[in-house]
Amino acid sequence: MKTLHSYWAYIVLAVLIFTVVNAIIGLIQKKEFTHKEFRLGLFTLITTHIQLLIGLGWYFMSPWYKALKANGGEVMKEPGARLLAVEHPLMMIIAIVLITIGWSKHKKQVKSEAKFKTFAIFYGLALVLILARIPWSNWF
Repeated sequence: MKTLHSYWAYIVLAVLIFTVVNAIIGLIQKKEFTHKEFRLGLFTLITTHIQLLIGLGWYFMSPWYKALKANGGEVMKEPGARLLAVEHPLMMIIAIVLITIGWSKHKKQVKSEAKFKTFAIFYGLALVLILARIPWSNWF
């Protein structure tokens, strides 16, 4: 499960980066928001939600969750353990909530500029949170 979570993360990052860059380019160049952008945003939403499900499955089987349940105080004192047991899961959930909000808000927009701006802001913030709390030392 851990391996699947790690490999799927590469897909999520690639799709999310592409979506954010596409939204910024569309906003700057005042492009028309087409079905391509709609599908890209939806694909990003779906891949991140799949990652959430895989991640939650792995988290509740992980040694970090067991350690947090057994001795939360000690886990919170150790930065590496705290990252894996608390910070990473919490920030990823917040990031996926931002993506979900961005998806919902963009559907209510009428103008292309507003749709691109919504994706750029919400998906972009999610990308920043994800990049900030990926356990890089465990990934490479």
